[in-house]
Amino acid sequence: MFSLIILPMAAGLTIFLFGMKAMEWALHSWAGHYLQTILERFTRTPARGLVTATGITAVLQSSTAVTVITIGLVNAGVMKFPQTLGIILGSNIGTCMTTELVGLDLTRLALPILLGAAVFWFSALSLPDRRFSSSRLRSLRLAPIAVMGFACVLLGMQVMQSITPALQSMGMLGWFVQKAQESLFWGVMAGAAVTALLHSGAVTIAMTMGLASIQAITPELGIAIVIGANIGTCVTALIASIGGSRFGLYVAWSHILLNAGGALLFFPLTGVLDRLTALLTTDPAAQIAHAQTIFNIVCSLIALPLCYLPGLRRIQPDAASPPQV
Repeated sequence: MFSLIILPMAAGLTIFLFGMKAMEWALHSWAGHYLQTILERFTRTPARGLVTATGITAVLQSSTAVTVITIGLVNAGVMKFPQTLGIILGSNIGTCMTTELVGLDLTRLALPILLGAAVFWFSALSLPDRRFSSSRLRSLRLAPIAVMGFACVLLGMQVMQSITPALQSMGMLGWFVQKAQESLFWGVMAGAAVTALLHSGAVTIAMTMGLASIQAITPELGIAIVIGANIGTCVTALIASIGGSRFGLYVAWSHILLNAGGALLFFPLTGVLDRLTALLTTDPAAQIAHAQTIFNIVCSLIALPLCYLPGLRRIQPDAASPPQV
């Protein structure tokens, strides 16, 4: 069991998380210093916040960074509470970029992409500083790191997929699938629990896509897991709000309520979403990626008008009030 399941799972998860963090670090180092300025200037209304946060999260590949900085700005009294709701909704949409890329089934290209990016990175390191501006040289050196990170994400998925035959032979996966056939709520609970434990919805969804791609689970069960993952991903925001002002806590709980509300709305429609994505593609992994995108876009557009309720405008932090401890 250790060599067939635990070791490959741990190795694949480590490679996947390393790739995610490397990609996030490179993109954040390249454009992250603009993040706070952009959030302050281009999120005056919830609608603008949604559009801005969608773009930022898609570029930086980190909804966590956007959410945590937003909570910090609210605690400092720089940002109004209704603005943060648009940012939360936008970050939910922007985070779909990773799963859509993974859904392209590029795992067989993981090693060539990794090697090519590594060669480019070493070449960029050898470039003389005097021939390029510091910003251009920085971009040339950070871009291949981001690509190497993405290649590690694909490679980690490939390693994690290798445990499926062992799971099937031991009956562990079969037990879960059988329970999920009785009620898809098992999938929602599993998605929420694993995501809360790993602090990464992308990991949970990527593993789910990997299982679906080899037909170990049905796309419908995979969609239920995705719905649960969107609930579990709120844990990071809740942790980030600890020790801050009550307005930062409002942001964290708003994140939970918006995502949980979307889950309650879509859970009865899991079968409908399964049939809809089947019309878009026959690839089970891509179906799950598309389902997450549809889920987040529809939920965000439904929730956006609520951000303009008059009562929310009166929730305004005082910049002079110190954080609660």
